[in-house]
Amino acid sequence: MKRQAPAAARNRDPIAAVLAEELPPAGLVLEVASGTGEHAVHFARAFPALAWQPSDPDLAARQSIEAWRMDEGLANLRPPLELDAASPAWPTERADAVLCINMVHISPVRATEGLLAGAARLLPAGAPLILYGPYLEDDVPTAASNLEFDASLKGRDPAWGLRSVTWLDGLAARHGFVRSRRVTMPANNLMLVYRPAA
Repeated sequence: MKRQAPAAARNRDPIAAVLAEELPPAGLVLEVASGTGEHAVHFARAFPALAWQPSDPDLAARQSIEAWRMDEGLANLRPPLELDAASPAWPTERADAVLCINMVHISPVRATEGLLAGAARLLPAGAPLILYGPYLEDDVPTAASNLEFDASLKGRDPAWGLRSVTWLDGLAARHGFVRSRRVTMPANNLMLVYRPAA
């Protein structure tokens, strides 16, 4: 029942290094689209003062998250929620940070639109919305591997594909967010940090 994603083992430490600089010292982190649950376990262990709330719309993913959670026995790792980012109704009303790893490109645009809308409802002033994954940038050449990945995603589902940071910034602005940070990550990925505008 426990799933494993090879990328999770490779990227969890670089992601955690940025999270250490962006997450609040205490409070609740909502992880949207938690997938296998490996990230949730790793980050809950790395940040014991934070309550970690994983979520995923997929039942098999939630079962994997729960299996990891039961095996690890971390007091600050909560049971996974059924949460569809595209839905206007989320099963939680507040968070001190929202994290979303590798969802934006493997989902329809409405999921990202829902993610921004949901984060705007949940997050207090100054709280971070943190996104990780591959993105397209107007002023940065796109790696050949990312172009190939984009083509393969669209081949699997025309609604999927790498999104433009410019588009994402505009969408974030419509929901009251401004981008506070861009971090270049391994394997041609980025971490983008947004916070509610003052």
